[in-house]
Amino acid sequence: MALAAKSNGTQSLDDSIQRTKILLLGQQGSGKTSIQQFLFNDVPAKQTFFLEPTSRTTKHPYDTVIPLEIWDCPGNITLDSLGATLSEFSSIIFVIDIQDSYQQPIARMLDFFVAAYQENPAATLEVFVHKAESLAEDYKIENFRHIQQRVIDELFDTSQEYEQMPVNFHLTSVYDHSIREAFSRVLHKLIDSLPYLEDLLNVFCSNSQASKAFLFDVKSRLYVATDESPVDASTHSLCCDYVRTLNAFGPLYKSASVNQDSRLFYPSAAVTLAQGATLTYHLITPQLALLAMLHPGVFEERRGLLEYNVVFFREGVQEIAVVERDARAGNL
Repeated sequence: MALAAKSNGTQSLDDSIQRTKILLLGQQGSGKTSIQQFLFNDVPAKQTFFLEPTSRTTKHPYDTVIPLEIWDCPGNITLDSLGATLSEFSSIIFVIDIQDSYQQPIARMLDFFVAAYQENPAATLEVFVHKAESLAEDYKIENFRHIQQRVIDELFDTSQEYEQMPVNFHLTSVYDHSIREAFSRVLHKLIDSLPYLEDLLNVFCSNSQASKAFLFDVKSRLYVATDESPVDASTHSLCCDYVRTLNAFGPLYKSASVNQDSRLFYPSAAVTLAQGATLTYHLITPQLALLAMLHPGVFEERRGLLEYNVVFFREGVQEIAVVERDARAGNL
């Protein structure tokens, strides 16, 4: 099968490094291409409705904390026509329209999941029950649970050895931050350096008296790591919205970074929220930014210490990025 490759447009991608592959599957019209375009090409949610159906498998490279390659497949793809072995993929995401008839998509999904589990038990198997905005709260929760139970029952009927297959379910929509939350959680399972990033965030929060911190991919607004405190949906949404707002100033940051001695400019920003907290933003690498939630008094009184801690956090993340890049380029 012919494969098309598309860049994510604004990044300079290195094709010589080993990329972590994600297989994106689903029936035609389930929303898988909309998810990819919404997250990684910044297509507005309302415009995803007008995207053409996927007619051939397309590879989308994307560089974040790790280099990714997302395969967007047509709805009629089969194991034989995929053109690759399932063992090549670290994660398989199957998208199901929450309003769709479940029988056929679940049957196709299990064909891929069972084969992938046999070839590579370490691969993560994810189900995005998508277009959740189309149903009222009670109905979407009911349908979500019904799909989960149907998949579990089908796996048991296939073979008892598949009953414990680790399949993860996510309720998603491009009209809120649920799709970013779900894809972030998928990404976490693929990052070998995640424990080190989490440790850095924990140390930063402790030393800076921050109540919450995220390491965000700036373009997609996925969070690639967070500290050990629980993720609150409202805080996550605030951070996503703040990154989106600051992205509008990207060209200004770029022009400011061009100076005579060619030093890289790391922009930062802060806003005091109505909730009585200060949200800060610090660019860490060209792709990643640190967002932290602090008490306004702490921010005002300890701003110098905060900036000092950001410097050490940035150095730690950049060192991890160098090791990751060298390992994938075969230099280690």
